Amino acid sequence: MRIDVTDPEDPQIEVFQGLRDHVLRQKRELPNGDMAGVFICEGDIVVERALAAGYRLESMLADARRTKPLPVSVPDEVPLFAAGPKVLQRVTGYHQHRGVLACFRRRDVPSVDEVVATLSEAATVLVVEGVNNPTNMGVILRCAAALGVEAFFLDQRCCDPLYRRSARVSMGEAFALPYARFGQWPEGLSGLHSAGFETWALTPDSAAEDIGRLSIDPTARVALLLGAEGPGLSDDALSAVTRKVRIPMSGTVDSINVGSAGAVAFYAVQQARLRT
Repeated sequence: MRIDVTDPEDPQIEVFQGLRDHVLRQKRELPNGDMAGVFICEGDIVVERALAAGYRLESMLADARRTKPLPVSVPDEVPLFAAGPKVLQRVTGYHQHRGVLACFRRRDVPSVDEVVATLSEAATVLVVEGVNNPTNMGVILRCAAALGVEAFFLDQRCCDPLYRRSARVSMGEAFALPYARFGQWPEGLSGLHSAGFETWALTPDSAAEDIGRLSIDPTARVALLLGAEGPGLSDDALSAVTRKVRIPMSGTVDSINVGSAGAVAFYAVQQARLRT
């Protein structure tokens, strides 16, 4: 349902008007009277993947000059606000050439136990501590989705995986992965241990095991822990895991970007399952 917009202050497009992600996350009254938080997606592919993951689309904002059809999965009744380049630049802060922004309703985040109950008997999952950079979060989650990770768990300091930049960097792949946040950290890892998970902490410590040389039972459950860029995992987290693993480095390099490290580690876990 196309609605032309000529005023950048039009309240119909208020949700797109430079509001920060943490503000959007707070529950607000939606046009139908429901109370819910929202998040913003950018680009056709990301919108399609949010829809495929079951998120409810509330509205869209697009360049009025756009001739490319909207993704076929977009419901006909969803409001599509069409604006010229001057309005778009005022609203978004930059020229949006024939692109699209979409506002989706958030869902309640399940508990750790609820997510664990959905996993396979030989699941690989991701646990993230202290990653508050949305770009790094997006890279990690895109790699996780591509390399066999079934779900991810965050501590309270991690940024929201639905942030616009994170979703864009992950290309929306993370929408398909269930996730939860630990209420207590690292005490919450005990729930994964009780569910049969080995917890592997990725660390540059030379005393840790070379992740490329490990072999594990194909039916084992593995939770791989990643820490923030720079500080890595906390001492408390390292003390709570069942195994410490490392990616061997060459020369004087002691570590690599957390997103790159995640990709290597996810692949190494896949290969470790094949070595038994």
